[in-house]
Amino acid sequence: MSEETAAEETQPGPGLARAGEDLSKGELDEAFEEVYRAHLRDVYSYAYYRVGNHHDAEDLTEQAFLQAYRHFDRARRESGGRPLRPWLIRIAHNLASNYHRDRARRPEANIDAIEPPSAPLGTEQIVEGREELREVIERLDDLPDERREALIMRFALGMSNREIARAMGKTDGATKVLIHRAIKQLEELMEGDRHG
Repeated sequence: MSEETAAEETQPGPGLARAGEDLSKGELDEAFEEVYRAHLRDVYSYAYYRVGNHHDAEDLTEQAFLQAYRHFDRARRESGGRPLRPWLIRIAHNLASNYHRDRARRPEANIDAIEPPSAPLGTEQIVEGREELREVIERLDDLPDERREALIMRFALGMSNREIARAMGKTDGATKVLIHRAIKQLEELMEGDRHG
């Protein structure tokens, strides 16, 4: 275990300073606000990568935090001080799965231009990377759900393997293998496009 991972495991996450204690309603709301502020961007980014448009990603993010709020006290007490980001991503994952299942029942036209959220970059950098990014995003849809989820969590959200494992209900080792296989499959798909 690296020093950074060990420090992450021993430091309580946002909203968890008094994780084992019962809090008043006001204190609980303040703790949830900390969690919300700390993880809103990650939950939204995950939702966006899963559903592909801002409107539905905002709805999914709102639903995820409403669900998290309803179960926050129990999750906070049971967390043992561990960060709640994997728990929040798991909620968003389940909601996104429901979203896709429901959409499959009532198909809609695909959106032609998907613009992923990104950090502010210079125009030149955006232009250079846009085509390759579109190819990667298109190919992500060709991966099995579990592999796609793992790659989104790892590279779009910057989650550690341990956090991904907790979010997906897997062991650290199984998660590492899953990510490796997902990358390899994505590379093969991209290589096939270049030569085919």
